[in-house]
Amino acid sequence: MVTFLRLALRRLAIMPVMILGITLLVFVVLQFSPVDPAYNALGDGASAAARAAFAEANGLNDPLPVRYVRFLGQLLSGDLGSTVPPSQPVLDRISVALPLTIQLTALGLVIAIVLALVLGVTGAVFRDRWPDQLTRVLSIAGVAVPSFWLGVLLIQQFALNSPVFPTGGYVNPADSFSGWLRSMALPAFALAVPVAASLARLVRTSMVAELDRDYVRTATGNGLPRHVVVRGVLRNALITPLTVLGVRVGYLLSGAVVIETIFDLPGMGKLILEGVTGGDVALVQGTVLTIAVAFLVVNVVVDLLYLLVNPRIRTV
Repeated sequence: MVTFLRLALRRLAIMPVMILGITLLVFVVLQFSPVDPAYNALGDGASAAARAAFAEANGLNDPLPVRYVRFLGQLLSGDLGSTVPPSQPVLDRISVALPLTIQLTALGLVIAIVLALVLGVTGAVFRDRWPDQLTRVLSIAGVAVPSFWLGVLLIQQFALNSPVFPTGGYVNPADSFSGWLRSMALPAFALAVPVAASLARLVRTSMVAELDRDYVRTATGNGLPRHVVVRGVLRNALITPLTVLGVRVGYLLSGAVVIETIFDLPGMGKLILEGVTGGDVALVQGTVLTIAVAFLVVNVVVDLLYLLVNPRIRTV
């Protein structure tokens, strides 16, 4: 337990440094953007003198380090800036969009884990038989299929040809849970398939390795029921897939940005697209920074879970 606490504290201590690095990277990259904030804020009719006055008043002519320090100060006070007219606090826009992206990512993660366990365990239990071959084909196909292409295909088949699900849009679960589920089912499934396919291959490999161990053969030879053996083996076999789960959650977060655009969901993806197409540096900066920090937090949480469930770490 002492080892676990020491490693956990080390992970948590690195977080502020990594967040600082993320803010520096996002800030520097967007400062070299060709977009002129003064032009976007004042519009086409603004004179050169008015744009120069705007730049001076907002510190746009200051050296880059000065602007970065000022940016950090704004972040610490919870200020992510304002959008271009109509002016709105970026933080307010994110507070509305982020819950939807979290819902989509969480639902996609649940679907991915269930599919990965079903495919991986089936492949391992029926090793080298036709169910195993089938799960391998499905896993390879799932990895090869891009989420956006699968999303378009799902809309065509299940929203246009057979109108079981809506083509897009979002229903708040507070208004209708069934409506929310119908609006999120297709995008979450499209998001989950590539992740489920890659995880299924890891689960199968880990399960096969664990099933070949001596203690499993002994348990099987002593007449322990097969389903009890598989259930006992599964816990040890999931340690390896858990190590890559954090990266896969990051994929789900980034993939949600594209999927939200395809299914017209007002999440972080649509905010980024709105910021990019409208030349809104503050909006792009705020949304990218939020997603990057969320990705970092999820990875740290998964690392801590891995340390917690790995018996070799706990006994060092």
